[in-house]
Amino acid sequence: MFAVIKTGGKQYKVAENDVILVEKLEVEPGQDVTFKDVLMVGQDTNLKVGAPLVQGASVVAKVLDQAQADKVLIFKKNRRHNYRRKRGHRQKLTVVRITGIKAA
Repeated sequence: MFAVIKTGGKQYKVAENDVILVEKLEVEPGQDVTFKDVLMVGQDTNLKVGAPLVQGASVVAKVLDQAQADKVLIFKKNRRHNYRRKRGHRQKLTVVRITGIKAA
């Protein structure tokens, strides 16, 4: 069984026991989190597509860790004007393992 969930402005296709990185969630490691924004649930030939969400469907996940992504460098430069700016950014992420998918 698989599901397509929406969190942090992105969509993820998940199955049971998948480990995914999502935008930071305010949850401590070891706790469970429930994703209610389920866009599609399917299993082989049985497929439910929401308009826009599947009513009554949810995905339960366990938070494994709070992490950071690799550094992204931002470099600005104006030629011939001695203007250079270098900045970096590391996005905060949450590592979750999908423990259960409940179809409607």
